[in-house]
Parts: sequence; structure tokens; C-alpha cells
Amino acid sequence: MNTRISAAKCAHMQALSTENGIIGAAAMDQRGSLKKAIGAGKGIAPSEVTDEMMSEFKLSVSKVLTPHASAILLDPVWGMPGAAARASNAGLLLSYEVSGYDNTKPGRFADLLPDVSARRLGSLGANAVKILLYYTPFEDPKINDAKHAFIERIGDECAANDLPFFLEFVGYDPDGGNEKGPEFAKRKPEVVAESMREFSKDRYGVDVLKVEFPVTMKYAAGSRACNGESVYSKAEALDHFRAAADAAGRPFIYLSAGVANDVFTESLDWAAEAGVNFSGVLCGRATWQEAIPIYCAEGVAALEGWLSEHGVTNIGHINTRLAQNATPWYRFYGADSAEAMVA
Repeated sequence: MNTRISAAKCAHMQALSTENGIIGAAAMDQRGSLKKAIGAGKGIAPSEVTDEMMSEFKLSVSKVLTPHASAILLDPVWGMPGAAARASNAGLLLSYEVSGYDNTKPGRFADLLPDVSARRLGSLGANAVKILLYYTPFEDPKINDAKHAFIERIGDECAANDLPFFLEFVGYDPDGGNEKGPEFAKRKPEVVAESMREFSKDRYGVDVLKVEFPVTMKYAAGSRACNGESVYSKAEALDHFRAAADAAGRPFIYLSAGVANDVFTESLDWAAEAGVNFSGVLCGRATWQEAIPIYCAEGVAALEGWLSEHGVTNIGHINTRLAQNATPWYRFYGADSAEAMVA
């Protein structure tokens, strides 16, 4: 395993982290899902949601929440005003992929924004490049081989430009089953762990894995999110947290996957109880999704008022847990400081 990074890449990682090496990042790169949500709130079709609506929502989230975050993830399509308005303490991650996936063929293939490159994201001020990949070890091997090559190319491009590469992977059922149901919940621990194992390989050049929790809390007995039906006991769930962490050969951070703030924070509590060495979060909707109806009904001022009160409280709940339980990203490699990681 390559445990050394360039001085430039190290500086970028420090810009994305707290002074203690924890990544407490906000996520605001949602595009298709945000359009749908704003459209629903305003009673219009997603196609009628304007560029101005998208940009001003992202701008408000960035402006209000980044004083409380180590970084923010935005997209270069509608997110650049927010990038310019972020607090000076917050680093910047930029998305490289097109929103969604190709649904004209099997495999949920990602595509890249046509007018963007890692070099161009760096010139826009990015401290890291982020890619979202739909992935499952249970997919056709030929499809996964193409995805592996796709990530290898991006890893090489990021390395050539001394930009950290954050890879987010989201599991799915290649047979079209319900990913929110109990059957997928049973398979999810293996999907997450094996994805973490695969993309920890040096060949991909990934610096930070952005991962799902390996259990669906709705089906975890003892969780506040569980409404009765469960597919794993709490002890089994904690074992799944540990197994996924053991599969990681890179620092990893948790994504919120659209769950509510209380579910996300309880998941972090379980990760801590399992003794998992996670290095932070990149959390979006668990912090700000409840503000969408406010924005749609009352406008920007009301949105920023909600964010200033409830959004800041939500991110505070997360930051408290990070301060108590997260592990500095460089500690994953046994280093005592970021500087010790420099080749």
C-alpha cells in the first residue's frame, strides 16, 4: 500500500480537514434530486426549476453552514457562487460526474461532465475531486471491469494534478430489487465491505473512501429508526460495521444517503460503539433537507433563517460526534501528523 502523498496533495487534505485531521464536510452537490425536491415544493415540474433557484439554494447552504464545516462539496454546474461565498475555514470538493446514471443500459454507469477535467476543477479552486459510482460486487464481472477501468483513469488524472481523489460508491441491486427493502438490507453489509476492499487497491489512486453505513438502520433491532421488522440484531449490526472497516485500506468517511439527522447521528453512535476508525463525514441532506419546503414557500431569507437555527444545530450534532469519535485521516496509516505523510 502506498502510504505517502505529495506535499501539494497533503496541503489539500489539510485544507479539507479540521486542525485535528478530521473531515467534517457538508455536501451540496445534489442536482437531479434537488431539482425534483424544489419542483415538488413549488408545484412545478423539475424541468421548470430554474438555474437561479438551484444556485441560490446552494449559495445559502454554503454561506450559512461552512463556518461550521471543514469543507463543502459542490458541483461546477450550479455550485460555484456557493464556493466563492464559503467561509475561509472550509476547503472545497468539486464533483466531476454527471448527475445520475445511464439508464439506457444495465450497470448504472456514471459519466463525466463534458466540459470539465481534474485540471479544470483544480483551476476552479478545488482541493479534491469527488466521483459518485454506483457499484456492487454482485454485478456482471464485465460491467464491473469497465467501472474499474473508469476509476483507474480518474485516479491517474487526479494524481497527475496533485488533487486528492474522494470516491463515493453507492450500492444497488443489479436485478432491480427494492434497495430500501429488507432483502437488500441483508445483502448491504457485503456490498459495502467488498466495495471498500476493492477500491482500497493502489491501482485506483483513491485517497478517501466516501461510504454508506454497512447496515440499514431501519432494519437494525434496537435502533430508533427500526419500526419493528429487523434483519439484524444490534450485535450483528456492530459486527457489520467492524467488518466493513476492516476491509478498508484507505481512510473512509460516511455519507448520509438522504436519511434524517437523528438517523445519521445514531448511525455515527453505532460506528463509535463498534470501535470503527472512520475519519469523518461528508453529509448533505441530513443537515439541510428539511429546509427545502421553507425555501419553496417563503424564499431565500426564510431558508437562511432556518439554516442558521436548525441547520447549524444539525451540523452541531454531527460535529460533536466527530470530535469525540472520529480518527484523523493520517492516523489511518499510523502517522502522527499530516506532514509525516509527505513523500
